[in-house]
Amino acid sequence: MNWIRVLVVVIGVALVAIAVLPLIVLLDLAGGGDGFGVCTGGLGGCRTSYFDGPELLGVLGLVGFVLVVALRAALQAQAAEERRREDKTFGPSVGGRDRLGGR
Repeated sequence: MNWIRVLVVVIGVALVAIAVLPLIVLLDLAGGGDGFGVCTGGLGGCRTSYFDGPELLGVLGLVGFVLVVALRAALQAQAAEERRREDKTFGPSVGGRDRLGGR
């Protein structure tokens, strides 16, 4: 069960990272950098096509969607494991009806 919690944290960190990545690239470009390889000559010498932005948006959106699906699956697996553990711990006679002569 601990590995599921670690997986949930890793997926959450990855979601935050892909959400912040465009901001970091823009801040690097605004500071005179190369945008982590997006514009190798800096912002003044950046030659990109019209499709570079939408392509980046599409890739980040697709990765984000896959991570959200993986997060949902991990949370459902965690809930199923907790239910399984509770059923195993408490057993069928929690109410005590069978011990008290109830119907």
